[in-house]
Amino acid sequence: MFEQNSRIHFAHLEDANRINDAILDGYRRLEVKDFIRRSHSFEGRHENLYIDPALIPGIEAMFEQALGLAEILLKRSRLRMGFWFNDMGPGDSTSRHDHDEFDELLSAVYYVHVPRNSGNLIIHDPHCRTEVTPRAGMFVFFSPNTVHSVSVNQSTEKRLSIAMNFGPA
Repeated sequence: MFEQNSRIHFAHLEDANRINDAILDGYRRLEVKDFIRRSHSFEGRHENLYIDPALIPGIEAMFEQALGLAEILLKRSRLRMGFWFNDMGPGDSTSRHDHDEFDELLSAVYYVHVPRNSGNLIIHDPHCRTEVTPRAGMFVFFSPNTVHSVSVNQSTEKRLSIAMNFGPA
């Protein structure tokens, strides 16, 4: 079920093509009023986009699988999950950061739409650097205190991913 190295766990969403098409279609239909909140504004782009999940068809199936995978990795049930969208246009990148706030136990990213050369996930560690080339339908799980960034989107299209944090319910 999982591929992993010592700090990162990978999984693939079952029925990803159908679910991603629904998520992407729902996301593209959104209007400015549909965003609950935007945060982390850098160079004219908000890195975190918070949306009511009821507006995104198909997202519940992804959430169910994400929660199930998090429960397996953490060996515990009854988790809560927070999420936000990351819409990276051509030339965009995401700076170094971590998710080590409050009581998070696990962080993840899920890739919805990934054009070729649209930016890699970079895991920064004092002893090594791991670069992950994302694919649509891929989950990447890691500790909330893992410092990471995303390289520049060198494609001509937007890349869409969903970031998540898991903590005790």
